[in-house]
Amino acid sequence: MAVIDLNADLGETVDGRPTADDAAMFAVISSASIACGGHAGDTASMREAVDRAGRSGVAVGAHPSYVDRAGFGRVAQRIEPATLRAQVAAQLDALRECGGDIRYVKPHGALYHAVSADAGAARAVTGAVADLSERLGRAVPMLGMDGEIVRAAADAGLPFVYEAFLDRGYLPDGRLVPRTDPGALLHDPALVADRALRLAREGTVVAVDGTLVRTPAVSLCLHGDSPGAVAMARSVRAALDAAGVEVHAPW
Repeated sequence: MAVIDLNADLGETVDGRPTADDAAMFAVISSASIACGGHAGDTASMREAVDRAGRSGVAVGAHPSYVDRAGFGRVAQRIEPATLRAQVAAQLDALRECGGDIRYVKPHGALYHAVSADAGAARAVTGAVADLSERLGRAVPMLGMDGEIVRAAADAGLPFVYEAFLDRGYLPDGRLVPRTDPGALLHDPALVADRALRLAREGTVVAVDGTLVRTPAVSLCLHGDSPGAVAMARSVRAALDAAGVEVHAPW
């Protein structure tokens, strides 16, 4: 039987207002990447998300970002590695203080892309996660796509788990289509569900030009703040269940 993880970025409140229907998303996913104050989220939202995760049997992941609430963490930043490491560490600690048993770490937005391309940023983030791992007495995995972060995780003694995106367009080289370009976002629940089945069964995704891109992903991501996120998530989960694909967190 095929097994796949289904993750979503949740707890992303802004000024106390949620950007997603977290309750509905928690009902169908197996892992939740919880915003920990950098781009969104606060003490109340973190505690609520951690509580929902426990009641739903969902694994808790930390979703740190650049400290950029105005840009929702999606604006590239120039930050010294030592400063970035401290910012990420503070966000991980904030989630732990709200009861989060952190099973993995996935950077958010612009930081997610930075750690793929920038070795310094990748080492800063994995350094913070390695420090957390030492305190916990277990290696906390990194979740993401290929790039410098894979090498940095290995150097820091951290497992690396690959993910693929269900609601984002892909370029032929395996990178994501920039959000400002046509084809960046997918909205059709049926199309997204078909993509999930292909990824779970074959480990491939169709790029915007029709190229077939292969990926070792064992976790599939849906953005909780995307338009129609709940409909897409429910469609994906129904398709996976009907096909006999087990949805289970790998942590």
